[in-house]
Amino acid sequence: MLGLDFFERAVALQRKYQPAGTRVTNSIQTNGVLLDDAWGRFLKEQGFLIGISLDGPPGLHDRYRVDKGGRPTFARVARGLEILQRHKVEHNVLTCVHRHNGDHPLEVYRFLKSLGVRFIQFIPIVGRASQTSEAATPTSVGAEQYGRFLTSVFDEWLCNDVGQVFVQIFDVALGIWALGQASLCVFDETYGRALALEHNGDLFACDHFVTPQHRLGNLMDVSLVKMVNSPQQRRFGQAKRDSLPAYCQACDIRFACNGGCPKNRLALTPEGEPGLNYLCAGYQHFFHHIAPVMQQMTAALRTGKTAASVMPSLKRGRRRSPQPRPEVHADRG
Repeated sequence: MLGLDFFERAVALQRKYQPAGTRVTNSIQTNGVLLDDAWGRFLKEQGFLIGISLDGPPGLHDRYRVDKGGRPTFARVARGLEILQRHKVEHNVLTCVHRHNGDHPLEVYRFLKSLGVRFIQFIPIVGRASQTSEAATPTSVGAEQYGRFLTSVFDEWLCNDVGQVFVQIFDVALGIWALGQASLCVFDETYGRALALEHNGDLFACDHFVTPQHRLGNLMDVSLVKMVNSPQQRRFGQAKRDSLPAYCQACDIRFACNGGCPKNRLALTPEGEPGLNYLCAGYQHFFHHIAPVMQQMTAALRTGKTAASVMPSLKRGRRRSPQPRPEVHADRG
């Protein structure tokens, strides 16, 4: 919205002031509706990574992604994606999983592949009905619904696309099993390095916690390094681990989930303790489902093979032992 001139000026200032021996990389998350060929040439020349927000085929995408006049945006977003692809700009797609498209995992996944997308992030939409409510908004994806969405896509990916299509949560999960650590703050034991910087120089603990109590200071007054390493920010990061309810601490998949993002800890545990992640049931379903495959992939990697090397044996096993069709129940998440 600021226009191409603004970004050309920003890149010029980066070059002028970056310290010797450093490398600056740029990325933008956008709906892509204002991209044109001039943007495509600039983004390619400057090596930008672009994330396009696209929630599936038109009927699923346009359910919530409309412009300020209430008009659908799919055609404009798809045109923006095509411009990036034509100019060979590095890109990925961010797909929000919500109540409407959450029941159509394979339709969404196969559609994105049909557009030539090879890097995908699935982001669960969870909104709190009110500041004091444990209920989620009507558009939020259901917990069990989200688990089914991920496992359906995982099974499709496993049979056809390992090493060809990269789904963020699957890559993160493999890192957890293989390396014992999460590359995404949502699943890390503690966090605090994904801060939010506002246009006026205010720095906040996280982009989900841009509130007065999570303001660390302003760049005009305090150095970035000092704010990032401040006691306030360390306490914020450690609270992700220290505030887990007993139910989570005893969970057999805690090593993979670590309670998820604190912004989604809206629910009560079966014992009535607060602080349970709204998506808990979905995470349990997903991580238990993928565990055997993650173990096989980890074993393959440790012997110098690729994760994709497990695909032939898994396909043979599925042909020998047909899987029953899953039952679909009304989601109560």
